[in-house]
Amino acid sequence: MQKTGLYALLAILAFALIFAFLPGADRGGAKTDATLQGVELRLFPSRDADAVWSFSAKNVSSNPVSNETLLTGISGGKRVLKERGADGKLTGRETLDATLDAPDLTIDGQDDMTTVKASVRLVKECADIVMKGTPENPVKIEQGYGFTAPVADITSPLMDAHAEKLRMSFQFDLDDMDNDTSSTTINTEAEEICENGKLVPRVKSKT
Repeated sequence: MQKTGLYALLAILAFALIFAFLPGADRGGAKTDATLQGVELRLFPSRDADAVWSFSAKNVSSNPVSNETLLTGISGGKRVLKERGADGKLTGRETLDATLDAPDLTIDGQDDMTTVKASVRLVKECADIVMKGTPENPVKIEQGYGFTAPVADITSPLMDAHAEKLRMSFQFDLDDMDNDTSSTTINTEAEEICENGKLVPRVKSKT
């Protein structure tokens, strides 16, 4: 299934809702949302025109009142970037930018995503980010920017960090974290470096 923002998915689920309220339908315990099962989903964020998110989800339910869509049973989460040539035009090729693993995702009307826990791998930087939150203060993936999380642990060839009140862009720029409760270790002697999205042994200079 492909969609721009949430509109196509919402249209399908709204159609399902119509049947729920047809004469003769069992209205005992009627709900305001509708559910699809076994969905292949592609998300084209309007605030991040060159990015495409894709997921497989066992269940996708949408609430037209809150304008939110809940994905559960997620697998294969990833973000790809559309490639542009020197002339700025799209080449038709895509590059894997990040992978995402989460127990569930809630997508709002702005295409931003929230969850209580998410593991992200930034491919270009060979960086793994494990983020944790709560229902009241969740992990947030903001389209066109990056991630915010109450708590995160970052592992990469460049550094290892425990971050609280994390705010980080998709380009692996740490924009903010609580320095009083966070810690960072720079890996100046790392045995591996990241090249083209892969860990390779560091070539040590001869003395």
